[in-house]
Amino acid sequence: MRTITLLAMPGVQLLDVSGPMDVFAEANVQAGREEYQLQVVGAEAGPIRSSSGIRLLPDRIMTDAQPAVSDTVLVAGCPHAADIRLTTEQQQWLRAACLPARRFGSVCSGAFLLAAAGLLDGRRVTTHWAVADTLAATYPALHVDADALHVRDGPVRTAAGVTAGLDMALALVEEDLGRDIALKVAGQLVMFFKRPGGQMQFSRRGEAEPGGRSALQEVQRWVAAHPSEDHSVANLAQRTSLSPRHFARVFQQEVGITPAAWVETARVNAARQLLETSHRLPKQVAVECGFADADTLRRAFVRHVGVTPAEYRRRYL
Repeated sequence: MRTITLLAMPGVQLLDVSGPMDVFAEANVQAGREEYQLQVVGAEAGPIRSSSGIRLLPDRIMTDAQPAVSDTVLVAGCPHAADIRLTTEQQQWLRAACLPARRFGSVCSGAFLLAAAGLLDGRRVTTHWAVADTLAATYPALHVDADALHVRDGPVRTAAGVTAGLDMALALVEEDLGRDIALKVAGQLVMFFKRPGGQMQFSRRGEAEPGGRSALQEVQRWVAAHPSEDHSVANLAQRTSLSPRHFARVFQQEVGITPAAWVETARVNAARQLLETSHRLPKQVAVECGFADADTLRRAFVRHVGVTPAEYRRRYL
């Protein structure tokens, strides 16, 4: 029997706990025997209040003298995980729980807690797209993949935001019990066996927000409002009364990317909005968003979002 231990801190995202645990529980049903023993660990005695207000009653608490050896240890995320400061004792508990385990990892922002305990150094990991940059900046020894739904690196398993915890748990079931059982679990829970694309298709992280001095922000707002116009460097520079060369240099310095890259991002954002809310044909979307044709739109869309426009539309219409 494999023991699955899941750490839930105060304010935990409820689905980060219940989602993976339901996958493992269903694997027991489909296997016809108890392959997994499940337990939730809290930071302190008493119920754990989740971010939704619902309370969980943990099976054990971190103040136990020595954590029992588990097959798999997972840390659930919570909206404020980046701000949690683990005590020395809590970090020691995490290391004592994770290092002897066959594998360990996190769901969503739970990666911050593992990183704080020094358990992810040198590893390729993922987390929710909204905090991926923060994780990478706070812990530069990590290799953060902001697009992956879940990542396997040696004994470490990390999942992106919330529902990606189910995807990762299903992958763990496949590792342990084989493809057939995992397929049955996916069917019973009405979930993708292998979800197409990465988490960038759900992300708003790449949206082109105006930046830099006010004149540059005005140009960026113009581009976002009129994506189909000719937004060459020369035309954009003219709107700021700067030479094209000086405009390009200042834009790069203050905004962080080239004008052409910003324009493409703005056009992809416009295309996303049309795909989410209308039934326009791809060639119509391309024209309205400033792309030369549907193929050019498709290539840019895949670069930014990770799926084709057609695949993206199916998520919304």
